[in-house]
Formats: sequence, structure tokens, C-alpha cells
Amino acid sequence: MAKNIIEITDLSRHYKMGETLVRALNGVTFNVEENEYIAIMGPSGSGKSTLMNMIGCLDTPTSGEYILNGNRVSELDDAELAQVRNREIGFVFQTFNLLPRTDCLSNVELPLIYSGIRSSERKKRAIDTLTKVGLGDRVDHKPNELSGGQRQRVAIARALVNNPSILLADEPTGNLDTKTGEEIMNLFEELYRAGNTIILVTHENEIAEHARRVVRLRDGLVESDEKVEKPVLSNRDLNMQPA
Repeated sequence: MAKNIIEITDLSRHYKMGETLVRALNGVTFNVEENEYIAIMGPSGSGKSTLMNMIGCLDTPTSGEYILNGNRVSELDDAELAQVRNREIGFVFQTFNLLPRTDCLSNVELPLIYSGIRSSERKKRAIDTLTKVGLGDRVDHKPNELSGGQRQRVAIARALVNNPSILLADEPTGNLDTKTGEEIMNLFEELYRAGNTIILVTHENEIAEHARRVVRLRDGLVESDEKVEKPVLSNRDLNMQPA
């Protein structure tokens, strides 16, 4: 039986905007098993960004329970949340969020510095992870020397280098052209097939179709939660050339 990486029970997040109480999440419940590939979707104002912030330990709930790999996140303080973020979650953002003046190797090493990993081990793990995403020959390049797709691959390598419990991607192809976006989604497919747990937050049906399960939100609630049957792809079917 698969292990639950995430257990979310009756999660709510309310906040005030002026005199108005905004109910961004209003009692969300669902689990994520190890090595699932999930897309979270919903229209503007549905709560998907708030839920992403909750899953990513960037915000805390008003009420309800969130357990991430055995950690009762809903009860942690800011310092403990920071530790969980670094150890358990690999973030991939639409805007890449790379340090512009440092090379790929240094960008990917960053989470390992926060984890206290010694220099020689950091370098080895960063090079190995960059090689895994097809950028073993770009370790000394700075972000402005790379294409958009290559920058996103660096961001994915940085997200993976700490061997997190989940890879959390927010509109990961939003700044890429269609062809490059497809290549990045093929990379996510490879990572999923290698055993990674992936959660995509997206408003694009074409991106969500790559996942194996789609959770749709509306008005702060889970509107639907459906598994998606996908054909089994061979390595030949996947274009893994660096974008």
C-alpha cells in the first residue's frame, strides 16, 4: 500500500482585506501518496494559489490539519517551517528565481548550503543533479548565458538536489514557448517515472493533462478529484534534449 506523503484535513485559510473577510480556502481535504503526479487547477479566486502556499509551507492555515511526511505542519513555527521547506519541498517557479550573478553550479548548491552539507559533497550532488536534467555541460554558465528552457532545468535541478519529498511546481512553463514547455513537461514525466512525487499548480489544461490526477478547486473547496489514465511512454517517446 502506498504511503501518504501529504494528509490535508478540513484546511481553511481566511484573511481580511479591509473590512471584508476573504475565505480563500474553506475546508479542503485530500491526500497525496508517494510517487503521485497531481495537477491542481481552478479559476482565478478558486484558492489554488493559497493551497499551493499551504502545501509549500509558505503560509499557515486558519484552521484544519496539514501533515507532510509525518510533520504536523499546521502546528510549526516560522523557523520550523523554514526547515521543512528546505528539507521536504523542491520549488519550481514560473520565473525561475535564479541568482543572476552566479553560475548554474552555485544556484543548484544553494539549498545544500542551508542544509549544512560540506562543500565537496555539495559540488558533487549539484553536478550529478544538473547532469540528470541534461545540463552537465553547463555547470559554469550563468543564467543570462542560457535559454529559457535551460534556466528552468537549472531551477528543477535546484529543486531536486536535496531529494525532497515533493516537487512543487507553480506554472512551470508559463514563461516558455510551446515547444520548450513541452520539453520541460517531458522532463517532469521522466522525474515522475524515476519515483518523484510531483504537484503542479496550473490553469492550463494542456499542462494538467500530463499529470495522473487532477484536483479542481472552486470557491475554496475541492470541486473534483479525478485520476487520469495515461499511455505508457518509452524513453524514445520523450524528447529529453535540453531546451
